[in-house]
Amino acid sequence: MSSLIVGRTPHPSALSAARRVSELDALGVGAEIDVLVIGGGITGAGIALDAASRGLRTVLVERHDLAFGTSRFSSKLVHGGLRYLASGQVAIAHESAAERHILMTRTAPHLTRPLAQVVPLYEPGHLGRGAFIGLGYGLGDGLRRAVGTPGTVLHAPGPIGPAETLRLVPAVRSGALRGGMRGWDGQLIDDARLVVAVARTAAGYGASVLTRVEAVSASGQGAVLRDVVTGATLDVRARAVISATGVWAGEIDPDVALRPSRGTHLVVPTVRLGGSDSSLTVPVPGSSSRFVFTLPATHGRTYIGLTDVPADGPLPDVAQATEPEIEMLLATVNTVLAEPLGRNDVISTFAGLRPLLAGTDEDQTSDLSRRHAIIESSTGALSVVGGKLTTYRRMAEDAVDAVIRRDPGLPARPSPTRSIPLVGAWPRERLGEIRAAARLVRRYGAEAPYVAALPDGRAAACGVTAQELQWAIAVEGALSLDDVLDRRTRLGLVPRDRAASTDAAAAAFERAGVVPLVP
Repeated sequence: MSSLIVGRTPHPSALSAARRVSELDALGVGAEIDVLVIGGGITGAGIALDAASRGLRTVLVERHDLAFGTSRFSSKLVHGGLRYLASGQVAIAHESAAERHILMTRTAPHLTRPLAQVVPLYEPGHLGRGAFIGLGYGLGDGLRRAVGTPGTVLHAPGPIGPAETLRLVPAVRSGALRGGMRGWDGQLIDDARLVVAVARTAAGYGASVLTRVEAVSASGQGAVLRDVVTGATLDVRARAVISATGVWAGEIDPDVALRPSRGTHLVVPTVRLGGSDSSLTVPVPGSSSRFVFTLPATHGRTYIGLTDVPADGPLPDVAQATEPEIEMLLATVNTVLAEPLGRNDVISTFAGLRPLLAGTDEDQTSDLSRRHAIIESSTGALSVVGGKLTTYRRMAEDAVDAVIRRDPGLPARPSPTRSIPLVGAWPRERLGEIRAAARLVRRYGAEAPYVAALPDGRAAACGVTAQELQWAIAVEGALSLDDVLDRRTRLGLVPRDRAASTDAAAAAFERAGVVPLVP
């Protein structure tokens, strides 16, 4: 058993309402901290872990909940960079493959899995399309080998026959089917769970992780914070302030120029796609580099995505899908389905806003670089913008490196996060040894037996147990019903699942002796 992939932390990692109050009170005493991180998505959580693991006194504040914004609305893919190769962004592609390797083999093998991506090939023209797609998959596999990801984790791509294509993606039409191309990429069990795991690991290295705390104003020397629960304000002095607020970065630094894009997904019952556990990959008509994917998810659902359109105008807290986007996704995936999906098959939708660096007015959002940047404002605060979920760890490392370069009084320690396993991490090949139900192991890794050992109670929909609801409150920092349903369990994604689970979530709060916050 490798010590590199067993998720233990030097201090307790559990987040709770009581810990939040205690640490917020301690912050109000007035001692200077080293790093204040604003934003509780994957980037902010990653920065908090990087800073705390280097021995810096670190505080993360988030005005809503962990993974409230874009981080819970991704495709749940741990990208190997193939799309970036297609657009000539070789350095970003290599970075993506390297970070995918770290996530899948070192830091979060319990929260990731290999995902087969199948492109069905129909005549006429199947040979040319297969060769073109095979070339792309081959280049992506070259990146996999270059960064050292073994073939036992992600297999080599290759052509498959019609029978194997129908076995993997049984909902496709069989007429004129001549086989398919199968590639492999990484998939997250749940992007919000990754954020919570990173934040808890940061707490386990000494960071204070404070949700429902808003940065009213900020500079390079500190911030005015407001406890959203009580309304109390406090001044915090910090040697460095880092904004990791995504598309809302302009609220902290008006000089940050972003061009947000919206990525929309549909949610359909997995049974409508033949129960497939693979990703059906369908080229967007008229494009050689854009695809619509089906992505098997939890609770018997499959996501279909995704769009890449400009998000103009005021930015909402939670983005919404538009009817034209829904129609486009359905029309594209229906080009290969034996029984086309209808609007009634869509039981929910979700959309996330990508914080893309602004290009020229003529640039399409799909063409803008996914690179990240560390921008210093006139006040001295730093903003981390751009990037993507897969490379959150590298973004965090670069941000803390920038802090240390500016302040010679801080210890110049290198980042250790490429070797720090997240809470619950366990060797992939030994996950079967964990004594708990398989569905709990997939969500909690080595912590699954502790989840299962909690007292029984009222279960929620889709097989989510009472113990999972209690764990969300006692260990994962859930303060409201929405925190439990929308981000810890994802039951809130489908309205009927939410309705069937609300009473169970309320009962879990009552059992914990915690009064849930009202959104």
